[in-house]
Amino acid sequence: MERPQDPARLGGHRDVPHTADLRVEAWGPTREVCLAQAVRGVCESFLDMAGAVGVRQRDVVVRGDTNEDLLVALLEEVIYWLDAHDEVPIEVELTAVHEGLQARLCMTDIGSLPVTGAAPKAATLHELAFDRGPDGWRCSVTLDV
Repeated sequence: MERPQDPARLGGHRDVPHTADLRVEAWGPTREVCLAQAVRGVCESFLDMAGAVGVRQRDVVVRGDTNEDLLVALLEEVIYWLDAHDEVPIEVELTAVHEGLQARLCMTDIGSLPVTGAAPKAATLHELAFDRGPDGWRCSVTLDV
């Protein structure tokens, strides 16, 4: 019999009320899970992702000197694929590499998903945070919409 996965191991995310912008908080047991949850939170802020099916894979490397830099670089990569190719990741697999992260993004076309809000245009440095605490990793980021 298969045991259900512990939700704390999977991490989570939530939108936080913010004037005229989008603010997302995410958490997870590892840095990579926290980052993947941040991506999920951003995508779910403007799309109904229920039932989304991946149609292609994108492998990219994002670089940054700090964890905050990696968060912004990863979200800017997601925004690039949204703007340039009308697609978003439905799954994110991250692996640490020298000076960055290898990101495997399972993408779907946004035209196949119901739009529920304004799409993000850029990640900002305003109140950007990414820390490791006793209960795992937490990040928060504000995005222009």
